[in-house]
Amino acid sequence: MPKPNFTPALLMSFVIIGIIVCLVLFPHDGFQAALRGVSIWWDVLFPALFPFFVISEIMLGFGIVHFFGTLLDPMMRPLFRIPGIGGFVMAMGFAAGYPVAAKLTAQLWEQKLVNREEGERLVAFTTSSDPIFLIGAVSIGFFHDATLAFILAIAHYGGSFLIGLTMRFHGRKAIPTPQPIKERGPIWKQAFETMHNARMQDGRSLGILLSDSILHSLRLIFVVGGLVVFFSVVLEVLTSAQVMNVFYLLITSLLTITGLPHELSQAVMNGLFEVTLGAKAAGGAPADLALSSKVAIGAFILSWAGMSVHAQIVSLLSHTNMRYLPFLFARLLHGFLSAAIVLLIWEPMQQFRSPQAVFAPHYDAAAPLMSYLKLIFPISAMVFVGAFAVIMGLFLAYSLLKLVYEKVGGTR
Repeated sequence: MPKPNFTPALLMSFVIIGIIVCLVLFPHDGFQAALRGVSIWWDVLFPALFPFFVISEIMLGFGIVHFFGTLLDPMMRPLFRIPGIGGFVMAMGFAAGYPVAAKLTAQLWEQKLVNREEGERLVAFTTSSDPIFLIGAVSIGFFHDATLAFILAIAHYGGSFLIGLTMRFHGRKAIPTPQPIKERGPIWKQAFETMHNARMQDGRSLGILLSDSILHSLRLIFVVGGLVVFFSVVLEVLTSAQVMNVFYLLITSLLTITGLPHELSQAVMNGLFEVTLGAKAAGGAPADLALSSKVAIGAFILSWAGMSVHAQIVSLLSHTNMRYLPFLFARLLHGFLSAAIVLLIWEPMQQFRSPQAVFAPHYDAAAPLMSYLKLIFPISAMVFVGAFAVIMGLFLAYSLLKLVYEKVGGTR
């Protein structure tokens, strides 16, 4: 019988006790951080995420997700080595932001539509920021420059697709989920039949489906809010206790090695814990720093997503057999790729940075809920359609390369 290892439990116990001590020593700082976390959750996350949580539940119940899965299966498998249903998850993840993609992936795993490795690939590259947060909060709210939205979007979503192509090599020996049985007739007809079968298998009436969707979504949105408040408080009290100084020194050294200003270590440290706090610190960095460096750090923070989002993902995947380490690796790689893309395209993109070059959404602080609801759907719809267009473009490129390879004597 192997000897039990109590080291992880002891370390976690000491960390928790340390946080409690800091809360006792700095109660005012912790309380103010909690208020800021609640404000972020209510003003930004609740209106931005809750509608998509409900909609995704309803679409699963009606079989619409299965419809898109059948249509996209011939393209998603060769590109990303995931079933076609992952294309819908990708589009919803890009349109609604984290952690919608993880929620959908966990539901697909429960229905045995993806296996462990396919789910890990899917969560790794579909966990991204939503366009409302990227444009309205980061570009306009934190950097006060709407023209940066193009650069951040190219770096963030372009990095996501690169992660998807990279993660296709993850779990290469795993047996993929079986492909849908090919039947005679056009693929759209097969997609409708699949949707009908999924709807019949679900069996819930519209009223029950809507009620269940709202209840499940409310429970999830409260979990998301609790994690945001928790990490906001932990970061604040640890900073007040000077515990974070060691990490600041380490981050400063890493920034110096990469050639980025060490003054951005505060933004990186905040972003490691909570994406909103980190992006705000990057936008509020000293004005004499190069804007390209601040935007690169902002892109890194958006792609890393913060431990708050990581905790949400772990919570959503806790009842599945999917592992956290592939997601952690993908977030780190996505962060570095996004920062590198910003620095790479910064000069060529300057010609597009004009006041008319980007749609700047109007946000009314007096009515935050209605403002976000009016902005979410049109912009997210464009991202939703754009994600499908990119899938089609990648598939056409893949088909062309495969054809050329076969013409010159290849066998695969």
